[in-house]
Amino acid sequence: MNSAAPSRRTPLGSRRPEWAGRNYVLLTAATIVTNLGTHGALIATTWAVFESGGDAGDVGLVAMARFLPLVLFLLIGGAVADRVPRHRVMVAANTLNCVSQAVFAALVLAGEARIWQMMVLTALCGTGQAFFNPAAEGMLLSSVTGEQASRAFAVYRMAMHSATIGGAALGGALVAFVGPGWVLLIDAVAFAVAGGLRAFLDVSGIPDRAPGGGLFADLREGWHEFVGRPWLWSIVAQFSVVVGLIGAVESVYGPLVARSDLGGARPWGIALAAYGVGTLAGAVLMARWKPRRMLFVGTLCVFPIALPSAALAVPLDAVGLTAAMFVSGVAIEVFGVSWMTALHQEIPEEKLSRVSAYDWFGSTALLPLTTALAGPAESAFGRSEALWGAAALMVLVTALVLVVPDVRNLTRRPHTKEIPGPAPLPGPAHAPAASASVAAVPSASADAEGTVRRDG
Repeated sequence: MNSAAPSRRTPLGSRRPEWAGRNYVLLTAATIVTNLGTHGALIATTWAVFESGGDAGDVGLVAMARFLPLVLFLLIGGAVADRVPRHRVMVAANTLNCVSQAVFAALVLAGEARIWQMMVLTALCGTGQAFFNPAAEGMLLSSVTGEQASRAFAVYRMAMHSATIGGAALGGALVAFVGPGWVLLIDAVAFAVAGGLRAFLDVSGIPDRAPGGGLFADLREGWHEFVGRPWLWSIVAQFSVVVGLIGAVESVYGPLVARSDLGGARPWGIALAAYGVGTLAGAVLMARWKPRRMLFVGTLCVFPIALPSAALAVPLDAVGLTAAMFVSGVAIEVFGVSWMTALHQEIPEEKLSRVSAYDWFGSTALLPLTTALAGPAESAFGRSEALWGAAALMVLVTALVLVVPDVRNLTRRPHTKEIPGPAPLPGPAHAPAASASVAAVPSASADAEGTVRRDG
């Protein structure tokens, strides 16, 4: 925290910018790998339920089984990540995800998968995410310089979303041609590779954390940090509703509409890939654009998130849905980079994982409920009516959060905090390591595994 600010110039002969230090490069590479596997696996899980004879209610139950432990263990995961070296938490979580997905794949390939088994295995995957997400976000936010944070986050998300595009498109195609079991197996391998990369993260430059008063004392301290910032808790409350609704739309209604009206898994995979293209375009935009009132601009860009729900409610054809997903992706990326920049600027480094845990907890709290109720809501009101209701609620809560003065008025400071970062890669061809922050997105994070708000 007392380190001198690094030079703004990239040293002669360096092949990458100064903010792209060792940890940043490793985190980005690992996220690319996991995104390639995870976004295909999300499609494969839904079709595995269908192939086992399940219906919309069963899809919702399997999705709920993933989200419930994510909500239950997030706060503990955040406290652990601020006490234990974050890279160890991330590797352990990736190991759990690898094993659970490998067993899931084996059951599906053998034709023996049952709904209760899918629920147990996806619950294990959700548990891994609960510990991974706060640790990953804290690690990423600590790996870049304050001055270049916004650009670093945008470039990171460009790489992440490029992998999302490939993962969703490839996953949809592979589900159609070879079946969901092989896609789940690819995801297990991706977790193994990513865990190996994260094992090499260097935490020696991150300041040691003073011993606290225990787990509950750490949670209380993180809570006080969280509730003391109106912009933080109000947006998290907003996204509790928004993420819950998106979870129901993308986990349940989207695949159902694709199967009944669009022709199956491939058009849905293409639509998800279009969302990824949109987020990539948004990241390119945010690499150059630094809005002064970042949260105000970001919140305005949440309104288009309702477009996919409306498109599915009509329903539009595959081209119309793809266009709606693209626009939504561009808009949410503007919010995502703005949100990560605000966290990086405002939250002390030693509290990042705990505050991130409250952020993730609030943003995902309704996911188990909304995904479990998606099937019954369709039966009670009709699929189109449920989708129109989801779109209307997203617009309403986004309009309400703009009433909060801090959301409208929080401004970007010219120089944010400086936090010592990890050592650089050796050799003259590498730039100095950066010194220093999300979503939420869905799902963020700051990996992309299963998050909607930050990561689509």
